[in-house]
Amino acid sequence: MGGMRSIWKGSLTFGLVNVPIKVYSATEDHDIRFRQVHGEDMGRIRYSRVCEKCGKVVPFEDIEKAFEGDDGQLVLVTQEDMESLPVDRSHEIEIVEFVPSDQIDPLMFDKPYYLEPATNSPKAYVLLRRTLEQTDRIAIAKFALRQKQRLAVLRVRDDVLVVQTLLWPDEVRQPDFVGLGDDVEISDKELKMAVSLVDSFAADFDPDEFVDEYRVELEQLIDAKLEGGEAFAQEETGTGEDAEVLDLLAALQRSVDRQKSGGKDTKAGKETAKSADKAADTKDGEPAKRTATRTKAAPKRKPA
Repeated sequence: MGGMRSIWKGSLTFGLVNVPIKVYSATEDHDIRFRQVHGEDMGRIRYSRVCEKCGKVVPFEDIEKAFEGDDGQLVLVTQEDMESLPVDRSHEIEIVEFVPSDQIDPLMFDKPYYLEPATNSPKAYVLLRRTLEQTDRIAIAKFALRQKQRLAVLRVRDDVLVVQTLLWPDEVRQPDFVGLGDDVEISDKELKMAVSLVDSFAADFDPDEFVDEYRVELEQLIDAKLEGGEAFAQEETGTGEDAEVLDLLAALQRSVDRQKSGGKDTKAGKETAKSADKAADTKDGEPAKRTATRTKAAPKRKPA
C-alpha cells in the first residue's frame, strides 16, 4: 500500500476459503509532542528505571513482566510464556458469523486496520469484498494481535477490506446517572422548537470541512515562539446577552431565529465566515499567519 508499512501478515479465513493478507494501521496520530524540561535551564528531564530493592538503574532489556496476586505474591511472566499461548501463535483473522450492521453499537468500535491481499491472485479477496458490499450484514471476526485476542468487524471502505477491532462487552462501562428519570417534563412546544433547530442545522457530513483548530493554533503559537514572538493575546470573555441562558424555550427560539436570519452558524454563514477569514489571512497573494509579531528568526519546529 504505497509507502505504508505492514504490521502483521497472515490470512483471512471464511469457511474453507483462505485469503493471504497484510495488515496496516488505518489511522495515524498527528498530535503535537512536547518534551519535559527543567524550566530554569531548559534541560531535558530523563526518567530512570530504578529497582526499589537494590537501588540500581535497570536496563530496559533486563525488565520483565510480573503479575501480582491478591495476596501480594508476584509471578514472573516472560515473553516466552506469552508467545506459548495457543491463540497468540495463530496468524489468522477468522470470520465467525455475519450479523445485521445495525446490531453493532458504535460505542464498541476501537481501532481500524486495512487489509491488503498478499498474493498475485486476489480473486478470493475481491469475492469477499463484493459479497460484503451486496449483503446487508457485517462480518464478525476474531484474531490475535500484540498478545491480545481481538473481536472485530470486517467491512469495506473504498474497495479495501477493513477490519476494525471491537471492545469486549465488559470493557464498555455502563452509565449510572441520577436525574435522568421519566419525571422530567418536556412540553410539546419545546420539543417542536428543538426539532426545528435540528432541521436548521441539517447537512450532509463532509469530514474535509472540519479542521483541528486547536492544533492549528498551537502550531502557530509554536512557530511564533520559535521566531522570537509572543503567544496569542488574551481575549476578554464577553458577558453580553449570549453569555447567559435564562430560559430553555427562549434559548431555542433565539437559536432558530438566528439560523433563519443567516447567522454565522448556518451553512451559508459558515461559507461567508470562511471567505472572510481567507481574505483576512491573505496579503498580496500570500497567506498571512495569525501570530504575534516576530522579533528574530529561528529554526522552524521539527514535525512531531
